[in-house]
Amino acid sequence: MHNVAEALGRLTELAASATVSRLATAFEAAGHELALVGGPVRDAFLGRPVNDLDFTTDATPDEILAIVKPVAEATWDVGRQFGTIAAKIAGETVEITTYRADTYDGESRKPEVVFGDTLEGDLVRRDFTVNAMALRLPRLELVDPSGGIEDLVAKLLRTPSAPEVSFGDDPLRMLRAARFAAQLGFEIEPETLEAMSALAPQIDRISAERVRDELTKTLVTTTPARGIRLLVETGLADRVLPEVPALRLERDEHHRHKDVYEHSLTVLEQAIEYEVARGRLDSPDLVVRLAALLHDIGKPRTRRYEPGGAVSFHHHDVVGAKLARKRLRALRFDNDTADAVARLIELHLRFFGYTDASWTDSAVRRYVRDAGDQLERLHILSRADVTTRNRRKADMLSFAYDDLEERIGVLAEEEELASVRPELDGQAIMAALGIRPGPVVGEAYRYLLDVRLDEGPIGEDAARERLLAWWAAREA
Repeated sequence: MHNVAEALGRLTELAASATVSRLATAFEAAGHELALVGGPVRDAFLGRPVNDLDFTTDATPDEILAIVKPVAEATWDVGRQFGTIAAKIAGETVEITTYRADTYDGESRKPEVVFGDTLEGDLVRRDFTVNAMALRLPRLELVDPSGGIEDLVAKLLRTPSAPEVSFGDDPLRMLRAARFAAQLGFEIEPETLEAMSALAPQIDRISAERVRDELTKTLVTTTPARGIRLLVETGLADRVLPEVPALRLERDEHHRHKDVYEHSLTVLEQAIEYEVARGRLDSPDLVVRLAALLHDIGKPRTRRYEPGGAVSFHHHDVVGAKLARKRLRALRFDNDTADAVARLIELHLRFFGYTDASWTDSAVRRYVRDAGDQLERLHILSRADVTTRNRRKADMLSFAYDDLEERIGVLAEEEELASVRPELDGQAIMAALGIRPGPVVGEAYRYLLDVRLDEGPIGEDAARERLLAWWAAREA
């Protein structure tokens, strides 16, 4: 953590910005309190960039709007029922929320919204002490009723109130604990960690959409494996992502198969390294990270003990793709994300055949065609999936993939591989064969596509001759 003097200097500088000073002046003139709260204050002490400006006030939502409209370029009623108004001031978007003192019935997914009347009362109901600090404006008074600064110094996550009360109020905070542990590199205070395990079933009260959003935020941190481990160890993953803890397959005394769970976390970590090293994707890439974490989830369903003591996982790629799509849709991920992740899992073993036998150009073309717009992600996943400690084997696989990518590049230059199509389209096929639209047109198209993949470009005249020969043989 940056020292306190530096942090206060950063907060003073932030308070002097056009956005914050304009808001502070407006609320003071209206006779209302205003404080910068939560993440911006925490990040000032951590030396992290301040991206979001969140404020809290004793003013009601209607009063907030009345105060803000004269000094804002625009306002949004983003959650009036929850006391939140958003505004654009001096080019920055801010959110201002009335003090809260919510009550929960322990069953509903949503609290009964109750507005509070003190800043301290609002802070105590927040998730963690490091997020329960505020800077009163405009007089720049730091308010820290729960010892957030001490916990920042200790790199500790702790709830302001008793953890069983805090998590009982909002079970999503347990997922947030895992996310902040990954994002900030903090430890979770033992009593808080114990409560996460004890109250894990309470996460069932939370909507799939909120769970999805928190899992996403965890996965796009720099060290998501840390957060995933916490979810598994506390039993939360059993409720929200059960396929991951299921990867902890029992290892027999002869160690006939490696630890699939640890392997999957290593693949996740290596995928992130390749994301950064290759620099070809907007990092962080959620699809790559989901695919890395889930790529082997078909193994528990497909594990078989073979004669002689071997263990097999035949078709775990296909089974895993189906399981991943089902889980991601249950978590309300959009179809494009679910389909992309499932496709990567389905294809993640394809490369390993490259080292068993020399691929023809046709096989390389099919690899690219089947990957489609997921090719770059498949490159990352395939490389990350090599976790063997055998350096010779690891080097061999790495060199093999280098060779495959080089061949893809050469073929792409020669024939625009990513958009491989037969030389004749559906209209040309119907004209050449004198047929009407129907299933046979699709059969002919697939035949010509196979010719294209096997032999490369042959030209329209040659393609027409091959089509007529195929047609004659078919009619014979």
